This record gives sequence, C-alpha cells and structure tokens, in this order.
Amino acid sequence: MPPESGPLGRRSSIAVKIGSVVVGGCHPVVVQSMTNTDTADADATAKQVQQLAAAGSELVRITVNTEEAAAQVVTIREKLDANGCRVPLVGDFHYNGHKLLSDYPECAQALAKYRINPGNVGFGRKKDNQFATMIEKAIEYDKPVRIGVNWGSLDQELLTSMMDDNAKLKDPLDTDDVMREALIVSALNSAERAEEIGLSRDHIILSCKVSGVQKLIAVYRDLAERCDYALHLGLTEAGMGSKGIVASTAAMGVLLQEGIGDTIRVSLTPEPGGDRTNEVIVAQEILQTMGLRSFTPLVTACPGCGRTTSTVFQELADNIQAYVRSQMPIWRDKYEGVEEMNLAVMGCVVNGPGESKHADIGISLPGTGEAPSAPVFIDGKKTMTLRGDNIAEEFQKIVDDYVENKYAKISS
Repeated sequence: MPPESGPLGRRSSIAVKIGSVVVGGCHPVVVQSMTNTDTADADATAKQVQQLAAAGSELVRITVNTEEAAAQVVTIREKLDANGCRVPLVGDFHYNGHKLLSDYPECAQALAKYRINPGNVGFGRKKDNQFATMIEKAIEYDKPVRIGVNWGSLDQELLTSMMDDNAKLKDPLDTDDVMREALIVSALNSAERAEEIGLSRDHIILSCKVSGVQKLIAVYRDLAERCDYALHLGLTEAGMGSKGIVASTAAMGVLLQEGIGDTIRVSLTPEPGGDRTNEVIVAQEILQTMGLRSFTPLVTACPGCGRTTSTVFQELADNIQAYVRSQMPIWRDKYEGVEEMNLAVMGCVVNGPGESKHADIGISLPGTGEAPSAPVFIDGKKTMTLRGDNIAEEFQKIVDDYVENKYAKISS
C-alpha cells in the first residue's frame, strides 16, 4: 500500500540516500539538474556542474556514454572536490552502461547514483543480462539506482506485447492508456527484477516520463497508487522558454500538491547561448512558491499599469532579485533562515504600502503623478523614506543590514 500523501510532498515510506542527499521518506523534495557538456571534457563538465550546484541543484546528472566519458568521471569528481563542491554526481547510462561500469570501476565508484533506462539497457536476449550486470555493479559499489522509463524510448518488446494483448480484448483500451500502463509496468517490473538480483528497496527510485502535461499527471497518479518507491518527477522534454516553464509548473505543481514526487527536474531546452542554471531556478521557484521549500528570498513586484509609466520599479525589482540570488551562496552558509526572507518592490500608492507591509522589507516607489519619494517598510512598519537618484543602492544597503541583524549567524 502506498503511504498517505499530502500537500507537503509525497510521504514515501522509503528513503534513498544519494551521497549526502536523502530522497523520499519524510525528507524535502530534492532539486536536480543535468549537464549538457561532453563528459569527456572534464574541465567544461566540472565547471558546469559547479555552476548548477551553486545555483542550488542538489544532485547533478552527467552523461556517461563513451569510454572517454567514463574515464573522466573520476577527474571531474576530483576537480569538484578540490573546489569544495560536494554535490553528488549521477551517471546517465544508455545502451552500454553494463560495459562502462564493468570496465571502469573508478567511474562506478565515483558516481553517487546510476540512472538506468529499461528501454535502452539492451535488446533481445542480451537485455536481461545487461540489466543484471548494471544492478550487480550498483550492489557491489553500494549505489542507488533510478530506473527511469521514458515514453520516447519505451521497451518496444513490452509495448508490442501489451498492444497485441489489448487488441484481443472485447473492449480494448485506448492506445494512450496502453502506453501509460506499459510505462508503469516497465518501471515496476524492472524494480522487481532489481530486488530479485539483490538491490534493496531503499536503493531504488522510479520515474515514468512523458512530454505531455495531462499524460504525466495520469501516469504518476497511477504509479504512486501502485508502489511506495521514491519517485522522480519531470517532463522528459519540457521545451524552451515560457512554454517549458509553464508546462513543467502545470504538471509538477498538480502532482506535488497531491503529495506525489520526491525529487524533480525541470528539463528546459536552453535558449541559444542561454544559461543552463535556469532550470534549477525554475525548479526551486516551483517548490518555493508552493510553500514546499525555501531556497532564496523572493521578490514580490507589481505588474505595472497606467499609474506606473516609469520603469524604475521594474529595474529595482529585477536588480534586487538578481542581487539576493548572487548573495545566497554566501548568505546560506552564514545566516540561518535567510532563504525565507520576503521582499516587495511596488510601483504606486494603490497596493504599494499594503504589499510592502506584508513583506519583511518593502518599498513603494512613486507612480505617475505621485510625490517623488519611496517609503520603506520593515517588518510591517514604515521606517524611512528614500528620495533622489540613489534609491536602488540605498535599498540594497537596507537589505544587507536587515540580513546582518535579523538572521542568526551560523558558527563556522
């Protein structure tokens, strides 16, 4: 029986330890991401892993697809450790994972978790043996495994068999229903086989990823009803820009609110020349705006209207949000609870003072026709009024002073 769930994250009864991170059980939902560098380029991969970790990714997955890539995993781990970056590395294996884990034991040891795709682990008679080899390596090195099923690489032998069986029914199911069932059966059968080989239940995470919002919700609702493994959420290809953000938020927001999901990834396609860390920020903001976790102070800002023809409040909101994000790697280690701070940057007198009073620190900038002054509210009380050309710098100093005086210092 699956455990009782609720709006604070799935109450999975099974917790999985991945390096220093714990997924499932009563632990908070974990954010993860994946590099898009060539893993054989150790310098570039280590650099991007560190960027993702600094942005807040608690697990980082890297592709291990060639001998050259496998040979560099230890070097990547060493480079990260030398820079004080302890984020666990997850190895993503397809087709030849059994060989790479066997031929490169240092790689197998350096990784904190293996990701296995049952649809790409092997074909025909080789499939079972190659899957078993990967599970045996996970047991040998005491590594957890994510059994990650994707609808784009679903086990075709299984799907064909289930489609044939369905066609023989008096009232056959819809094709989408059969595919959804095939995803779940692939994951659950693979987990059962892993346990038969000897992998313990607290070393298994499952995922069944699709690209459609409604399909993802349907798959995970069904999967959560049928098992108590820790579950990884994410659209397999969310897309670019606002489409990817909206789709990921719509799908995972529903599931997380229902208590389904123990770790998430927002699989955004970067804009040309875009920042890979955007997917981490979106994942954090999904969890934070839902009240499930706190990662960094968030800025409330009004959308603007005819009363706010100036762009000053927009620029200040953007600058202060960027500033607190840049400070979080320092603040996180120095001040306890700072990630829960709320800021407000408002554009006129209509909602400005009220919203500012609800924030820890709020500023109400002058709208069109208002007096050129900006009252500042701290802990609900008006404490000062800023004027002139240096409001942004003065407000940033107020934030710094508040953090210094409000939050308890963490002893080193």
